[in-house]
Amino acid sequence: MTTLLATVVLLGVLIFVHELGHFWAAKAVGIGVERFSIGLGPRVWGYTRGETEYVLSAIPLGGYVKMQGMDDEVMEHLEGGASDAPRRPDPRDFDAKPIWARAFVISAGVIMNMLFALVGFSAKAAFWGFEEIATTRVMAVADSTLPAGTEALADIAPGAEIVRIGNTGLQSWNQVQRAFVELPPGVVSVVTETPSATFQIEIPDGLEDRRALALSLVPWVEARVGRVTSGSAADRAAILPGDLVTSVTAVPVASWTDMVREIAARPGERVEIGIMRDGTPLLRVAELEVVEDGEGERGQLGVYQATVHVSVGLGEAVAYGVSETNRITRLILGFLRDLVTLNVSPRDVGSIGTIAVASGDAASRGMAEFLEFMALFSINLAILNMLPIPVLDGGHMVFLGLELVRGQKLTVKQRIRWSQVGLWVVVAIMVWALGNDLLRFLGL
Repeated sequence: MTTLLATVVLLGVLIFVHELGHFWAAKAVGIGVERFSIGLGPRVWGYTRGETEYVLSAIPLGGYVKMQGMDDEVMEHLEGGASDAPRRPDPRDFDAKPIWARAFVISAGVIMNMLFALVGFSAKAAFWGFEEIATTRVMAVADSTLPAGTEALADIAPGAEIVRIGNTGLQSWNQVQRAFVELPPGVVSVVTETPSATFQIEIPDGLEDRRALALSLVPWVEARVGRVTSGSAADRAAILPGDLVTSVTAVPVASWTDMVREIAARPGERVEIGIMRDGTPLLRVAELEVVEDGEGERGQLGVYQATVHVSVGLGEAVAYGVSETNRITRLILGFLRDLVTLNVSPRDVGSIGTIAVASGDAASRGMAEFLEFMALFSINLAILNMLPIPVLDGGHMVFLGLELVRGQKLTVKQRIRWSQVGLWVVVAIMVWALGNDLLRFLGL
C-alpha cells in the first residue's frame, strides 16, 4: 500500500507540475487552452471553468495541455479522440504565435520540473538539514600534510572524539572539517574526549592550507547501521538500524571501513554477520548481493552509515538545492550518454515497476527522503521530455528549430507523420523498459 500510494503521489504531483508549466506559459502569451488533463485516454472526471476543461483521464501515465489551434493528430488520439468540428484560424491559436512564444510554451513544462527539483532539494535542506556522518572520532592523523602551526594535532590518540574546536560544538565529521576551513585565522583550542586532551593550534591564513588541515584528519566511523535498504541482504537477514556490526565470517570489524572491505571481498557468498544490539551479541546469516563496477564484482549487504541531521540557514539550503540539481542533471545526462555508447547495459533501464519500488523505498524512509526522491525524479522527467523524439517536448522543439532554419513551418501532414513515428519509438522504449522490470522481478 505504501508503494502504491507513493507512486501515485510521485507521478500525480510531477505530471501536474509539468503540465502546469505549459498551462501558465500558454496563458502568459495569449494562447487559448481548451483542456488541462492529468492522465491520458478517455475522460474519467472533470469540470469546465471559463474556456478550459479540467480533466482526470483513465491512463495515469502522463498528462497534456490541449492548446487552441495546435494541430496534433497523435495527441488527439491519446486524449480520447479528435473533434470533427470545423474551426477557423484565430489569433489565440498556438500556431498563430511567433516561434519564441511557442518555444517558451513547449519548454515551460521542463522548466517547471527543474524548478520543482531545485525547490525540493532546498526545502529538504532547510527543514531537515544536511545528513552528515554521525561521528567526530579520529582514526588517524596524516602528520605529513598538517600545515605549520597545527603540528600538535599529530598527538591526537586514535579513537579520540573531537568535541569542540574553538567555541564551536560538534555533532558530525562534516562540522569538524567545516570548522577547520571556516574559522578565521588565529590560535584556537581543539578539545577531545576519550581520552580528554586540549591541543592549541593556529588556523592558517590560506584557504588551501585550511583545506589541507581538514583533510589531514581521518574519521573513525564505527560499523553502526543507520539505514537498511528494503529487500536487501541485510533486510532479509533481519539486521536493523542501530545494530553495530562486530564481525564478518568471524573476522573482527572495528570500523565501517573494515566492514565494507570484508563484505566487498565476498560477492554472492552466504556469510555470518556478528552484531551488537542493545548490548546483546547476536549472529545473523546473510546471502550477499553481487554488484559490478569498473573493478569487477563486489559483495553488498545493503546498509548505510548512521547519520545526523545538521540544521542550515536558508541561503545555504538554496545553494545546496542549486548544487544538487546541477549534480543530478549531470549524472542523468551521463547515464544517457553511456547508454548510447553502450558503456552501461540496456538492462539498467527501468519503467513503472522500477519507479514504484524506488518510490516505496524512499517513502518508507520518511518525508525528507521521499521529497528528495521526487526532486531527483523530476529532473529525470524533465530530461526525458526534452529528448528529440516527436510527441515529446523535445520533438516539438526540433519542429520549431526546423521552422526557424527553413523560414516556414512543417505542414500539418509532416508533423503528424513524424509524431506517429515518435509515438512508436516511445511505445518501443516503454515495452523494452517494462520487459527489464519483468526480468528483474523474475530474478533473471
